[in-house]
Amino acid sequence: MAAAFVDKARIAVKAGKGGNGAVAFHREKYIAAGGPDGGDGGRGGDVIVQVDEHMSTLMDFRYKRKYVAGDGGDGQGARRSGKDGQSLVIRVPKGTLLRDAETNEIIHDMSDAEPFVLCRGGRGGWGNCHFATPTRQAPRFAKAGMPGEEHDVVLELKLLADVGLVGFPNVGKSTLLSVVSKAHPKIANYHFTTLFPNLGVVFVEGGESFVMADIPGIIEGASEGAGLGHDFLRHVDRCRLLVHVVDVSGSEGRDPAADFGAINEELRQYSPALAQRPQIVVANKSDIMADEELLEQLRRRAEEEGYPLFAISAAAHQGTRELVQTIAARLQTLPPVQTYEAEYVKRAPVIDTSVLPDIRVEDGVWIVEGPWLERLIANVNFSDYESRMFFDKQLRESGLFQRMEEMGVQDGDLVRMYNLEFEYQR
Repeated sequence: MAAAFVDKARIAVKAGKGGNGAVAFHREKYIAAGGPDGGDGGRGGDVIVQVDEHMSTLMDFRYKRKYVAGDGGDGQGARRSGKDGQSLVIRVPKGTLLRDAETNEIIHDMSDAEPFVLCRGGRGGWGNCHFATPTRQAPRFAKAGMPGEEHDVVLELKLLADVGLVGFPNVGKSTLLSVVSKAHPKIANYHFTTLFPNLGVVFVEGGESFVMADIPGIIEGASEGAGLGHDFLRHVDRCRLLVHVVDVSGSEGRDPAADFGAINEELRQYSPALAQRPQIVVANKSDIMADEELLEQLRRRAEEEGYPLFAISAAAHQGTRELVQTIAARLQTLPPVQTYEAEYVKRAPVIDTSVLPDIRVEDGVWIVEGPWLERLIANVNFSDYESRMFFDKQLRESGLFQRMEEMGVQDGDLVRMYNLEFEYQR
């Protein structure tokens, strides 16, 4: 049984946190005051996205949705820095778009072999050796490591193919792909045999080659979600040339000219730009054609819209060589496969110290929480007197204590700020 084809997935990624700086002092025989020598914390690991040429689906992301890089190690004495966190490499198929889950803006187009750093690890905190001054010769505090970047990302696979085969189910697209390339798509005489896009490399005389994709399941209403076309129309977006395959045998009692118009209308509904993409019309199964007038009607319809028409039989290998040569020649005149420019602009988190943290009372306990307060607490060594005085000064200058007194806090009331608890004193 073939693996499921998944071309869209949402994941949460988080880079590693930087390690904390160390508080340490030099201890050595005959050296009475060695001074501070706490090392810096290691840098957090990055989250890196890399193209894997052997992947063709986002199936790996169907069940695992959270990806976290390694944290940096804490600093140590003797000015030894902590170990950098291990970066995490996420492998995706070529042609995967990385989108911001909230805005749907494109972060990066994974269309080449260059790795992309999606989230950078946090910087390691400084050890106490950085804070020694002539008046503060034995600092007993260090800086905490910074958190790594985190992001909710939508992965969207848009196949990188030069040529896209479009048309109603069971018109012979898979057969044509198997004949002109070494691809082995499932082929059978019923609708929706192909349940996911297939790629094949077509080699042309003279050493040239191009990539052809069989896009399954497009029917009337596909742009609104009917059939499978709603899921897979996105894979036509990058194709430089469309090969529109139409069954002219009349074996199913369909009108080829009407089918041709219906598919083009679905393309227009999905994307006006896609409707303007160059096309070659292929009248397939011409060897078992019951009424030649069906072919002539299709030819007139295609010529009205300015598209060349080839009558072939993919199953009998009739006309396929000439078709491949025409496709290769046409591709020489067309621009390269489309890549998408980044739309997303990384926005640094804004921490406004003028906005007081949230203050509330629960069961007689004053609970104070806020982004800048959390960061401030992370950088204070509460075992050091000077560090505690700095913390008290920051809170008073921010107006936090004044606000709490206006709300009725009394001496001796218990105050909780994250993992810090103390009794309030004016």
